[in-house]
Amino acid sequence: MKKLLFSCIIAALASFTYSQEVYQHISNKSIYEFIDELANLHLVEINSVIKPYSRIDIAQKLIKAREDSVNLNKRQLEEIDFYLKDYNKELILSKNFKKRLDLLYYRDSNFTLSVNPILGYQVWSNKNGSIYHRWSGAEVFGYLGEHWGFYASLRDNYESEILADTGYLTPYQAGPYKGDEYSDMRGGITYSWNWGNIALVKDHIEWGNNYFGPNIISAKAPSFAMFKLNLKPVKWFEFNYFHAWLVSEVVDSVRSYIYASANREVYHPKYMAANMFTFTPVKKLNISFGNSIIYSDVGIHPAYFMPLFFYKSADHTYNGITDRAGQNAQMFFDISSRQIRKFHFYGTWFLDALTIRKVFDKDEHSNHWSYKIGIRGSDLIDNTVITLEYTRTNPLTYKNDLITTRYESNWYNMGHYLRDNADQIYVDIKYKPLKNLTVNLNYIYSRKGPDIPYIREREIILGRSFMESVEWENSSVSVRADYQIINDLFLFLELTNSNITGDVQRYTPEFFHGNTTTISFGINFGY
Repeated sequence: MKKLLFSCIIAALASFTYSQEVYQHISNKSIYEFIDELANLHLVEINSVIKPYSRIDIAQKLIKAREDSVNLNKRQLEEIDFYLKDYNKELILSKNFKKRLDLLYYRDSNFTLSVNPILGYQVWSNKNGSIYHRWSGAEVFGYLGEHWGFYASLRDNYESEILADTGYLTPYQAGPYKGDEYSDMRGGITYSWNWGNIALVKDHIEWGNNYFGPNIISAKAPSFAMFKLNLKPVKWFEFNYFHAWLVSEVVDSVRSYIYASANREVYHPKYMAANMFTFTPVKKLNISFGNSIIYSDVGIHPAYFMPLFFYKSADHTYNGITDRAGQNAQMFFDISSRQIRKFHFYGTWFLDALTIRKVFDKDEHSNHWSYKIGIRGSDLIDNTVITLEYTRTNPLTYKNDLITTRYESNWYNMGHYLRDNADQIYVDIKYKPLKNLTVNLNYIYSRKGPDIPYIREREIILGRSFMESVEWENSSVSVRADYQIINDLFLFLELTNSNITGDVQRYTPEFFHGNTTTISFGINFGY
């Protein structure tokens, strides 16, 4: 029966062109890790510099890998069948397949609707006490006609101790806190065709290959609204662009006002435009480059709606008379190679400010950049994944003295979560003994240097040395087990020993101060 169903799916994919898209949020790490494993085994091809992936892309990759079953072990075959209980919604034009548990699922030839609840609870305990995070809500996605997709997700969150304050050096995703709680509304609408799509969404994105903290664009900041464009006209080229409405939280005193007893605070508007060009000169080698600009105080500018532009040059045209009038531009490069089976080699370079004539001058430190290099080996030993990753970010990277054009949204840095003048070593070993069970052992060593103020008159000429002293340090070892009982229902347990020293009052939640052994466990349905 399974073989018959699989044959029907392959026939359907050969007969129809699927172009509807909705995005799978990046917090669903299990499916992203599995797709990455399939890519490293040369069973599928992916462009992992841009996330999130769409559900239809994930579905097609699962089917593609399933075709090559002779190169899959028992656990991998079982996981493909498990995930297709969900992602077959994108492939089969009926309910006649072994489907996951949904609160509501409807599909006909013109309309698809899927609705599910979101529930989660996590608790941490160590010598400093106990804290917890709970969340609840609902999510919906669907398709209309042949080209339209839509999705929405609402979560209400409560944290007994805030773990992602703007100053903390923690990898936790942040929210627009009101005290110790916040709500998170994500979603959007998409229009797709055979070789591209456009979308208006409010969501998280990640740019830059990584396995622990991207340094181009991360999902640390709360989700923000954006217009997105994705084009894949040929196999060897992909283009991505977005224009985003960021949140400055900088009060505009001119437009703010008092009426009766109410004080209405109005923020300065803040926008971001970014593009990424990805070329695949040979199979499984992706070379990507792009640039971005954060701008304010000029309205929504048409120059930054030009997807192919080099935005720094456009800024020189409109705001180049003085530095104080200019906007904040960045460049980035990324290379990802999976040409050797079972291995993924990758490197990312985020460039904030560059003095070309001093690039190789060891006595000068004027260049503000962040780089990441890493290697992952998948199934070198059956069902085992090993990752080594190093990240370094020079002083003043991501910073700017013009408060409305900083590389931030809601005051959260959008690059690497350690921000500038920092580095990190990340070592991770994953073992998957059974379907849907992952046991994870990792080591993280992070350092943070002095917090150097951005002074425009000096920064290009003199720069500052990298980490003249270590102001904060974190050495952590953790072991974690995750088990997905049914689709989207997880149980997890984690034990972490961490020694965090230095300016812990500034950079670390009180609960994690000092040398601690923390046990954490939880359950969640949805993300």
